[in-house]
Amino acid sequence: MNARGYGSIPSELCYWITFLSEALPLRSVGSFIELLIGAMLTPTGFVTDAYLMVNMRNHWTSYYKWLQQGKWSWLALARQFVRLVLANVKCDVIHLAIDDTLTLRSSKKAPGSRIHHQHGNKANLASYVLGQCWVNLAMIVRRSNGEPVALPLLSRLMPGRGNTGKLVAANTLIRVVQGLLREFRVRVLMGSWYMRRTVINAMLKRGFNVVGQVRKDTRLYDVPAPRSKGQRGRSRKYGEKYTPERIEHLDRWIATLNIYGKEQQVRLRSQLVKARFLNGKLVRAVWCEFGNDKKQNQWKTASLLLSTDTRLTAEQVVESYSLHWPIEPMFNQLKQAWGLKEAWQQTHQTLHSWVHITMAGYGLMQLLSCLNSHAVDELCRHSPWRKQNPKTAGQIRKGLAGILRHVAVRQRWNAKCKKFMPPNWNKNSDSECERIKTT
Repeated sequence: MNARGYGSIPSELCYWITFLSEALPLRSVGSFIELLIGAMLTPTGFVTDAYLMVNMRNHWTSYYKWLQQGKWSWLALARQFVRLVLANVKCDVIHLAIDDTLTLRSSKKAPGSRIHHQHGNKANLASYVLGQCWVNLAMIVRRSNGEPVALPLLSRLMPGRGNTGKLVAANTLIRVVQGLLREFRVRVLMGSWYMRRTVINAMLKRGFNVVGQVRKDTRLYDVPAPRSKGQRGRSRKYGEKYTPERIEHLDRWIATLNIYGKEQQVRLRSQLVKARFLNGKLVRAVWCEFGNDKKQNQWKTASLLLSTDTRLTAEQVVESYSLHWPIEPMFNQLKQAWGLKEAWQQTHQTLHSWVHITMAGYGLMQLLSCLNSHAVDELCRHSPWRKQNPKTAGQIRKGLAGILRHVAVRQRWNAKCKKFMPPNWNKNSDSECERIKTT
């Protein structure tokens, strides 16, 4: 490869790959780097395609055996990626999003494959489909232009029957990363399915606040008036119930918010209430109505949002919950452009290992898109017919594929320094290794 091609590789990518490799045993690092870069560059989820993307050192069967029998932990890799994100993304509040997605399967023998309700109402799909259900945990970060993107942290395949396993999986994913988030303010964003008392109470015990959408008929009550002096009996737990008639008489106002990729007018009503399903916990309730784009001066059906952080204003609650949406394009890109739909391993452990390597590759591309770097901008200038070169994960991948395709990337790993070194460094220099160790 020429020096110009090597020089256009962002040095941050080499540092990040080195940091991720610290979560694996030393003897596994070489295979991990090759598969990580292969999965990072290929648009499909086949291990064979990742093998053919770069110049691998070993025979292809050794990589399959490493995935199946290797003595490394995909959970440790996921936790290391969380540390990497926290070290490179600076924000006042950490937003975590929890949601699930389906990958269609044609075989009942696939791990976790069973009949699921296709609640996305997609065209040309049956209401019930055979597939695998993944519960995902993502972190929401912003690019330099303020656009929010979702970074996949952890995924768990639902093996059993019934939907209660999703709630257990959500608690498990948070429990894995909670030790890394103790020094941060964390806000967990969840859809209506996960807004259950068991999940919310588990988040509150960990010190995490929750913002999510609930059913409009959720039972909400006023804070009861204090018991008068001399009155017999115990104090009331709930005040007057919020009926649709009472909600209609609440004060409402119109706010212009930059949410869901554009500025929108939202009509809001808000109140501090006690939620019955949370055993009377005080929460901030926000009824929000979006303007109808097709009909002027009309509003869509109101949605009900709840926040366990009562200090937030109604606008802040809506803005926080809008950050839950980037997880949907993340699902689409992981399945369609990074090959999650083609991850067809035969055992749960092997499937989780390969999926998290693929997610780490996708996450590195998204992290690069958040950098304000000249090297990253150069990677996106591979299409001269574009007036503006969008800095996205897909465009960065195209630029890297033109540089790293059929390159022996394992040669860039220096076992003495334990570094994945940028190509312009001399890997045989002892003084260079000593200098790297101190950085």
